[in-house]
Amino acid sequence: MLLATRSAGKLRELAPLFADAGIVVATLDEAGLEESPAEDALEAFATFEANALAKARYFRELAPTWTVIADDSGLEVAALGGAPGVRTKRFSGRIDLSGQALDDANNATLTRALEGVPDRRARYVCVAALVGDFGELTFRGETEGRILAAPRGAGGFGYDPLFLSDDLGVTFAEVGRTDKERVSHRGRAFAKVVRALRKG
Repeated sequence: MLLATRSAGKLRELAPLFADAGIVVATLDEAGLEESPAEDALEAFATFEANALAKARYFRELAPTWTVIADDSGLEVAALGGAPGVRTKRFSGRIDLSGQALDDANNATLTRALEGVPDRRARYVCVAALVGDFGELTFRGETEGRILAAPRGAGGFGYDPLFLSDDLGVTFAEVGRTDKERVSHRGRAFAKVVRALRKG
């Protein structure tokens, strides 16, 4: 299994999930796949499903002996008509930033966009794509919440400090990995992946 992501945050969440399930996965670095500028153009589609499949197919071509899993995930805010959606990572337009600096810029952009807006409903969506000798499969996970006016918590990544989970009553940045995994969009999508892999 090749876990096709360059996101340190996703790797922190997903590697233990697979380990707990007894499924061995390798990262792109471990598989010897160096980062390429071509990867920046993979998420060019209008749906999470299409973007996840594009990434999984790309890395499957580079590593044809591997079963590849990739995902696309994002935040949909009701008052913004579902934005940022598939543009979640690029919401701020700051292509010069990465990591925590990009997260901070995106969070600031979202906070400004919702100033004075009473409807704070939002949901996280994740679609995981699995590509291998068997063909292609996708698995979708969602979780509901609302966007706070100010961040809370020091954990998680992305918009987690602003996302108040309906299930947990706190932000995703205020809980540990296990609690977040139980109800998060990514946890729900990848739990379906694990069940599918165990069925063979």
